[in-house]
Amino acid sequence: MSPADHRCLIVDDSPTFCAAARRLLEGAGMVVVGTVPTLEAALATALTTAPSVILVDVDLGGESGFDVVESLAAALRPGPPMVMVSTHDPDDFADLVEASPAVGFLQKFELSAERVAELLS
Repeated sequence: MSPADHRCLIVDDSPTFCAAARRLLEGAGMVVVGTVPTLEAALATALTTAPSVILVDVDLGGESGFDVVESLAAALRPGPPMVMVSTHDPDDFADLVEASPAVGFLQKFELSAERVAELLS
């Protein structure tokens, strides 16, 4: 699938990152259905927009991204694939990502529509 075939929801508590990620992904043809900072907002948005992929920040301030992924996976059966994102090194979270429902991990500075599509294929 090409990036243009995906509808993406971004779950991140940084408005700056959300705006940059939206520009980057939409510039490559991906549709960003929303940017939200919490599990509650992610669930509500996912239920109304039917994303085909959800990007979830590892550290959401008051919430763990891994807890968010677990909760979304349980609530959205069958749900869209989820990708963890962070500024941290992938090795810092490799075991946690592997044990989670997420399909993979991307460092924020490596984020692109093509990299997301690669993880989903």
